[in-house]
Amino acid sequence: MEQTYVMIKPDGVARGLMGEILSRIEKKGLKIAAMKLAVMEESKAKEHYAEHAARPFFPGLVEFITSAPSLSLIVEGKDAIKIMRALNGATKPAEAAFGTIRGDFAMDTGRNIVHASDSPEAAAREIKIHFGNDKILSYKRSVDAYLYE
Repeated sequence: MEQTYVMIKPDGVARGLMGEILSRIEKKGLKIAAMKLAVMEESKAKEHYAEHAARPFFPGLVEFITSAPSLSLIVEGKDAIKIMRALNGATKPAEAAFGTIRGDFAMDTGRNIVHASDSPEAAAREIKIHFGNDKILSYKRSVDAYLYE
């Protein structure tokens, strides 16, 4: 099964959307393998968003993402990366379809509730940044027989 990194950003946590978002992930059939609620350290934020370091919005992004708790997740399932990106919706909330997390709850690109890795390489890098050597649970669910052939 594929793993991906998902983050409910500080705006999603502050707005009380963790339960709703976790519910959508689980109702889709994806499995939560790890979860950590914490205020992100500045060094981790800079590493996570390193590809944006030269962009003018980078300092504000780091300031926002480290301003309050976020919920980091490792989510597993067949095609987990593609499915999580679809559940989240377009990065720009005005372009996100209703029924997606951003389409239903976000108003502004800078406060778009969630993040999900966009490739297997990004997922591996982001999982390492946020979970390091933490033990990741491996468990079977009886429902998996009803989700996959």
